[in-house]
Amino acid sequence: MIGTADPQSKGFDLGRLKILRGWMDDLVHSQKYAGNSLLIARDGDVVFDYATGLRSLENNTPFQRDTVARIYSMTKPVTSVALMMLVEQGLLHLDAPVSEFIPAFADCRALVPNASTIEQTEPCAPPTLHQLLTHTSGLSYPFNPGLLASAMDAQDLLFKPNQGPLGAMADQVAALPLAFRPGTRWEYSVGIDILGRVIEVVSGLSLDTFLQQHILNPLGLSETGFSVPASGRERFAALYTPLAGDAFDLNSAETGSEPLRLTDSPEGSPFLSADMFSGGGGLVGTIDDYLRFAEMLRCGGALGGTRLLSPHTTRFMMSNHLPGDIASMGPQSFAEQPMEGMGFGLGGAVVLDPARARTQGSVGDFSWGGMASTFFWVDPVQALSVVFFTQLSPSSSYPTRAQLKALVHAALVD
Repeated sequence: MIGTADPQSKGFDLGRLKILRGWMDDLVHSQKYAGNSLLIARDGDVVFDYATGLRSLENNTPFQRDTVARIYSMTKPVTSVALMMLVEQGLLHLDAPVSEFIPAFADCRALVPNASTIEQTEPCAPPTLHQLLTHTSGLSYPFNPGLLASAMDAQDLLFKPNQGPLGAMADQVAALPLAFRPGTRWEYSVGIDILGRVIEVVSGLSLDTFLQQHILNPLGLSETGFSVPASGRERFAALYTPLAGDAFDLNSAETGSEPLRLTDSPEGSPFLSADMFSGGGGLVGTIDDYLRFAEMLRCGGALGGTRLLSPHTTRFMMSNHLPGDIASMGPQSFAEQPMEGMGFGLGGAVVLDPARARTQGSVGDFSWGGMASTFFWVDPVQALSVVFFTQLSPSSSYPTRAQLKALVHAALVD
């Protein structure tokens, strides 16, 4: 399973790791983050483990390795693995239209090019499961620019933990037109939330039960789920924002007077008892749990004696599924990653050209982040799995992901 090793034995420079530790402390001292934690594993062994700051400023409780955090969109790779498990069983295929599983999508319409109102639409084919996985479906998010995003925002279609059930929300999304014809553009979207409903329909299980039985329990992710586990409530972190307005407005520049304004308390959070199982952003968990999931991906679909996917399927997931990079597909939405030099696989981004992405890494790095500024990547070339946890929304507040990749690669000297 996952062990520990001396950093020098795994090619890391101790002095340069000390710089990384200081950077994490500075994020706290400068009031960018209340607290944060980081795990780095190489060849299956943890070589760096550090946590600093507070998980709750109000309660003066420390941000530690066992802190339970909202991982938001880092849920997407988990749900994508779940869908691919069903593909491996022959229960569905990626070119299937979503309308086969959710009939509300049968009569799809898309906004006409340069539409000025939400009513200006034309008939189109329903998006496929593959297009939902790769954010080329024509769906959107309420925080994106555009007519569809505005309509979603007006109806609050964000798959929040207290907006259940999943089927009803999926039907509401299907009632709106698509932002564009499926396959013609890339736009970050609720597509993987819709796939969560597909998993329910195909498996006959609620999404939380399917993930628990087929991914979380087999991998030993005992502190991850759509609701904070009872054993973790005292370790659940607060969520903060530097914005004066909505903490989920990823395109806002409206900075408030408080750099760390409380926006979701650990005592009153809807994540304490979720009734909406958001496959795109609903999981909470610990950093050790997510490292085990990341290591499963790096190791080709298996961890220890537990195999979820074949190595072939895992490589397929972590390959680029776009015609080029994200930038070449005319994105108009927020994205958790750079768009130039970055492709997109099934549930996460793929490095095509580190120089064009202007971020250090290897060709084939697979990664994604969450709205609360969490981030992970697996690097098959360097045998690295890296997971960073904090709790600040939106994730676009600071360029810490690019800084983190630079610091980790600077410390890796062999």
